[in-house]
Amino acid sequence: MQPSVMEHRRLLLKFLLGSPLLSLGCTPTEQKTTIATPSLEDLITKASDAINIFDFEKIANQKLPPAHLGYLTTGVRDNFTRDANQEAYRAIKLSLHRLIDTRNVDMTTTLFGKRWPTPLFLSPLSSQHAFHEDGELATARAAKAKNHLQILSTVTTESVEDVSKERGEPVWYQLYPLTEWEGTLKMIRRAEATGCEVLVVTVDLVGGTSNRETLDRMSRIDTRTCTNCHSGNRFERKPMLAGIKDPEMDRIVTWEMLDKIKSSTKMKVIVKGIERADDAALCVTRGMDGIVVSNHGGRAGETARGTIEALPDIAAIVKKRIPVLIDGGVRRGTDIFKALALGADAVGIGRPYIWGLTAFGQEGVETVLTLLVREFELAMQQAGTRTLQEINRNFIA
Repeated sequence: MQPSVMEHRRLLLKFLLGSPLLSLGCTPTEQKTTIATPSLEDLITKASDAINIFDFEKIANQKLPPAHLGYLTTGVRDNFTRDANQEAYRAIKLSLHRLIDTRNVDMTTTLFGKRWPTPLFLSPLSSQHAFHEDGELATARAAKAKNHLQILSTVTTESVEDVSKERGEPVWYQLYPLTEWEGTLKMIRRAEATGCEVLVVTVDLVGGTSNRETLDRMSRIDTRTCTNCHSGNRFERKPMLAGIKDPEMDRIVTWEMLDKIKSSTKMKVIVKGIERADDAALCVTRGMDGIVVSNHGGRAGETARGTIEALPDIAAIVKKRIPVLIDGGVRRGTDIFKALALGADAVGIGRPYIWGLTAFGQEGVETVLTLLVREFELAMQQAGTRTLQEINRNFIA
């Protein structure tokens, strides 16, 4: 015999009276609205919890004070060039081979006779103590643990000697030429004495400090007393500039200056900030040892063009006579693959590893590298490429 309607009601009332929801003083509908969605900080408590590198970006955005976040995120003016770096990668489509055994992928590459396990390197980024208390030393330890090339900025907050010691071998040194040659030469000699084999000369900050509006706006809302860390001297706490009288950067670097630098050192000289094929050709004919296709992360000129868009013409005119490196906008392993397919020999990241540094120090940097390399390996497998030499323009749709 089926229960009556009244019996159904009695059973329902009995169930509701015994429900634990009543002990919370709310109805089932109210209880549902009080369930909180876990925050990112709840879900990612250690670096290994991250799914991709953008998880570190979210944490860095939460942790950094406004002025430091502004310095990291800023491009120039409307940030068109900064954003174009990533947008240009997203616009490139891939065409992938199938039915190839890619269980064993070789990602190794060679630069100036040294073998690296992957073509991914850490681009120079200044003032890393603004992002983590261990600064460039934590980055160096991560680069050592994962065996990645590290390029150290002139305006580092740790010396080239200390960073190279933590790295376990000499890093590459990035040079901003100064208005006074004696100061420039002093930095070159320090890099040489440390054992640095490659000097990376940045040439794209032309005509004075670029118009970094995002940084300016975010600095204005920073309520901290910044003079606790900074005085009127903007190069204070920059150990590579210590002992140099009036260390002002030369904002008009010329070919003659590059020739002078090249003739003054036995280090390999790479020119960073090249965006045109004819300039790349001049680098070859004037005896430079390599170039970095770079727009300073969109922090130099407002061209609204991504570096990956400049790469094909440059690679075509260089014709593998010297190494062509690239940075700017790399956020995925497929971006690394695309850059290599269009002619790059190595691919650098800047902001992504600083997100990791900010979030979890050395462990964060290591995990950023691990995630990108894992994605790159998968991209190679999906494309049917077993070595870097097999990656070419035929994979660009």
